[in-house]
Amino acid sequence: MKKQLISVALLAVSMMATAQSDPVIMTVAGVDVPRSEFEYSYNKNNTDGVIDKKSVEEYVDLFVNYKLKVQAALDARIDTTAAFKKEFAQYRDQQVRPTFVTDDDMLAEARRVYENDKQHIGPDGLVKAEHILIIIPQKATEEQQQEAKSRIDSIYAALKDGADFEELAKKVSQDPGSARNGGMLGWFPRHRMVKEFEDAAFALQPGEMSEPVQTPFGWHIILMKERKQLEPFEFYEQSILKFLEQRGAREAITDRKLDEMVKNADTTITKEQILEQRADSMAAADKDMRYLIKEYHDGLLLYEVSNQNIWDKAAKDENALAQYFKKNKKKYVWSEPRFKGIAYHVKNQEYVKAVANCIKKLKFEDWNEALRSNFNNDSIIRIRVEKGLFKKGDNKLIDREQFKQSDVKVDSVKGYPIDATYGKILKKPEEYTDVRGLVTADLQDELERQWVADLRRKYTFTVNEEVLKTVNKHE
Repeated sequence: MKKQLISVALLAVSMMATAQSDPVIMTVAGVDVPRSEFEYSYNKNNTDGVIDKKSVEEYVDLFVNYKLKVQAALDARIDTTAAFKKEFAQYRDQQVRPTFVTDDDMLAEARRVYENDKQHIGPDGLVKAEHILIIIPQKATEEQQQEAKSRIDSIYAALKDGADFEELAKKVSQDPGSARNGGMLGWFPRHRMVKEFEDAAFALQPGEMSEPVQTPFGWHIILMKERKQLEPFEFYEQSILKFLEQRGAREAITDRKLDEMVKNADTTITKEQILEQRADSMAAADKDMRYLIKEYHDGLLLYEVSNQNIWDKAAKDENALAQYFKKNKKKYVWSEPRFKGIAYHVKNQEYVKAVANCIKKLKFEDWNEALRSNFNNDSIIRIRVEKGLFKKGDNKLIDREQFKQSDVKVDSVKGYPIDATYGKILKKPEEYTDVRGLVTADLQDELERQWVADLRRKYTFTVNEEVLKTVNKHE
C-alpha cells in the first residue's frame, strides 16, 4: 500500500513539473492545449519561406478555428469510421515501421544475400568470356546445318591465323547483344548458361580459346578472358545495401520482425497493436513526433469535416450555387466579352444548319450529348467540335467569326472542310455556370464563415494571454 502511495506521489510530482514547463495556452471545447502544441503549429506554418506570415496574436484565431473544426469532427464521430482508421493507420505506420529496422539489420540482410550468392556460385567461381555465335535455326534443314558448320569453321580458322577476336565478333557474330561489344558476355557463374556452353567455358584458362561448340542456339567459339573467385563481402557491401534499399528490403524485414513478435508474445497481440504501441512510445519520448502524428490525425478529421460542411456541399449544391450567383450577380464581371458556344468542323454544308437545329432549344450543358448522339453515334465521326466559354485568343475560328478579327488565319481540319460557330456573345455572365469556379469558391468562403461562427457559438474557448506572451520566448 505504501509503495502504491509513493508511486502516485511521484506521478503527481511528474505531472506538476510537466505542467510548469509546458503551461496551458488555451482551452478549446473543454480540451487544454499546451503551449508546446501551439508553438509547433505556429512555427511550422510561419517559416521564413511563408509569404503570408502571421504574428502570434494573428495566428491564435486561426488555431482556435482549427481546433473547433476538429472538435466538430470528433463529435460527428468521423474518427470512428473504417475509412478514417485505415488512412490514419497507413500514415502512422509510415512513421513507425522504419524504426523496427536498424543498420545492423540491413547489414545482416546484405551478408545473407552475399552468402547465398557465394553458395550459388560454388567453388568454380566466376568467368569472363567473349563468344562468336552462328545461329542454327529451329527445324533447320541439313543444308542449313552444314552451312552454319562451314561458317563457324572458317571463322575458327581465321582466329587461329591471328584474326582479332573482338573485331571479328562485331562483324560476324549473330548474337546482337554481345556482338556490338566484341562478343563480351561479362562475368557469369555456373548454371547461368546452357550446359554445353558452360562446360566448354569453364574448361578454359585465361587466354585460351575453344574449338567450335554446339549448343541448342547454334555454334559458338569461346574466348576466356579472366577467372576469379567471388571477392570478400566488403567489396560488395555498399552495392548490395543499395540494391536492398531499392527492392524495399526494409519493409520485408519489418514484416518479418512483426510476425516474430506476434509469434513470441506471451499474450494474444496483433501487428496492428504492436504498431500502435510503438507509435505511443515514440510520441511519449519525442514531442515533435507526437505533434506530427497528431497533426496528421487532426488534419484528416479537418479535411473530412470541411468536405462535408463546405467544399463538397458547395460544389455539388446546384441550387445553392444558382441562388448565391443571383444574390451576388454584380460582383461577377468580365473585362472583355466572351463567346458562349461551339466552334465546329463538318464534312458537308448541310450539317451546319442541322447542328444549329439540334441544339438551339437545349440547355448549354446538354449540347455535347445531343451532338454526339445525333452526329457521332456510330463509327463515323461527322463533326469535330470544341465547346466552351471563349475570350479573344482562345480559338482562331471564334476570333474570326465571332470577334470579327478578319486577319486571323484558321487552321483547316483534314477531312472536315466546313468551319462554323454557334452560340452568342456575352458581355457579362448570365448564369452561375458561366463563372462556376468563382461562384463555388465564393460560396465555400461564405459557408466557411457561417460554419466558424456557429462553432464559436456552440463551443467555449479561452486563451491564456500571459502564457501567449511567452510563445517562443522561454527556455
